[in-house]
Amino acid sequence: MAGSLRGMAEKSTQSIVINADPKAIMDVIADFPGYPRWAAAVKKAEVIAPGAGGRAERVRFSMDAGLVKDEYVLEYVWSEDGLTVAWELVESRIQKAQHGSYVLEPVGPATRVTYSLAVDLAIPMIGMIRRKAEKVIMETALKELKRHVEL
Repeated sequence: MAGSLRGMAEKSTQSIVINADPKAIMDVIADFPGYPRWAAAVKKAEVIAPGAGGRAERVRFSMDAGLVKDEYVLEYVWSEDGLTVAWELVESRIQKAQHGSYVLEPVGPATRVTYSLAVDLAIPMIGMIRRKAEKVIMETALKELKRHVEL
């Protein structure tokens, strides 16, 4: 994987329970071209390197979150059990590093989805502000994922 965790900012983590089985949720997470339909900040997501098992290895994103606009490429690693996906930043205009993951845990008929994210921007940002931005990104992503999966 590109990038290094050394020197990375502390990660932020949030969870949500979605009323669906893990496979249905991971299928939505893995459907990158579909992101613009449910993830408001993602304007385009294009698989540029398919991986083994039909899951993308590299994806180029175009994001517009108001003040923050970026085009970036992420590299993904999918667990064999289908319950975890992790990613690292490969290239970006404004990010120096990004490391994230979704971990799915069955809870009865539902699934707890835990999203972890650490972002290091090329522009200076006070840690407290960066953590608040990560919190908003994760909260929004989890709520949008839940809404889309539970339709």
